[in-house]
Amino acid sequence: MSAVIQIEHLRKTYGRTVAVDDVSFAVERGEIFGLLGPNGAGKTTTVECLQGLRAADAGYLRVLGLDPRTQAAELRLRIGCQLQESALPDRIKVWEALDLFAAFGRKQTDWLRCMEQWGLAQKSKATFASLSGGQRQRLLVALALVNEPEVVFLDEMTTGLDPGSRRVAWDLIRAIRERGATVVLVTHFMDEAEALCDRVAIVDEGRVSALGAPWQLIERYAGPGRVTFSAAEHDLTWLHAVPGVESVTHSGLRISVEGTGPLLALVAAALVEHGIAPLDLANQRPTLEEVFLALTGRRTLEEGETP
Repeated sequence: MSAVIQIEHLRKTYGRTVAVDDVSFAVERGEIFGLLGPNGAGKTTTVECLQGLRAADAGYLRVLGLDPRTQAAELRLRIGCQLQESALPDRIKVWEALDLFAAFGRKQTDWLRCMEQWGLAQKSKATFASLSGGQRQRLLVALALVNEPEVVFLDEMTTGLDPGSRRVAWDLIRAIRERGATVVLVTHFMDEAEALCDRVAIVDEGRVSALGAPWQLIERYAGPGRVTFSAAEHDLTWLHAVPGVESVTHSGLRISVEGTGPLLALVAAALVEHGIAPLDLANQRPTLEEVFLALTGRRTLEEGETP
């Protein structure tokens, strides 16, 4: 793989407010790359600088080998974006918007197929003002994808979608990657990032505080995993000899084993070796949300995004 996005020491301020302090990362071709962080952490400003929508104060930026500060017009022919706050004229119809955006591309595209993929066919003649919040969101994402871009920026794309539409959106994001495009996904949903992203960067106070695959960050920051089961046998001290096991606790017949590494597989093998095959053996693994809360100081996400 080769990097299609490179950021080194990005900095952006608004007066005395530092929106992005010192952000560096690279995104490889074909990745789904997630940007996570509390509101006001600098995520949206970072992706807007990458798209040439905001001028960085300092740092090195390249997207598809182009400098967003000086080659924004050329870059926009090759990327797609769904912004955190977007709108269309109230009276424009769904089919008109897709037809218009398709005309901006470098090649002829099938906007009718895109409209059907995003569940908008029955609303083709509806005006933007008449759409529900979820329908508007689907249309804005469809507009970002209509020209089959090489890099797609999606900022909170599933906000406002119902659970069914959200799962459809996940499948379409995977399909974008399968067609060879690169996706940069800004999201507040940790389950979304864990399910979709090859790697994520957690941004906090304008800096990258962690970078890696979700499973790597979970292993590094979220603490031990836990395997639970029920057993009538009380002497389970031999479980301490299982590689990775850190503690074994009892609560009546309920046993909890904490540790690191492939804990479930190793504990299960040891239990079977000792003639114990519990039907309720379960793996309670840490999540990316626990990593996020640990690294961002458990701050809430209630306030609005700042630049």
